Amino acid sequence: MGKLTTHVLDTVQGGPAAGVRIELRRVKDGKLIASVTTNADGRGDRPLLEGDTLESGEYELLFMVREYFMERGVDSPFLDRVPVRFVVFDTAQNYHVPLLVSPWAYSTYRGS
Repeated sequence: MGKLTTHVLDTVQGGPAAGVRIELRRVKDGKLIASVTTNADGRGDRPLLEGDTLESGEYELLFMVREYFMERGVDSPFLDRVPVRFVVFDTAQNYHVPLLVSPWAYSTYRGS
């Protein structure tokens, strides 16, 4: 059975971003499925979805990065919330969606 995980890396500090709030929603109905705040390693303490809770379809992760950077003394971060939409097509696979972020830019990819 597959699972969905994420983590956040702060490219300004060059390491994990602890304390970033993240929401996971299904796109088709906008339903909030999970909410997590990243730990010291920039990850949730457990997968956002796994086993039977991981269904095929389109999802959106919403990373609250403005809060994170303002708490670290960045006066006017350009980014507020970073949405990442993706599709789960095979529930037997693992889906890892990392976010590499600064106050001004971000990138993401499908990790392993």
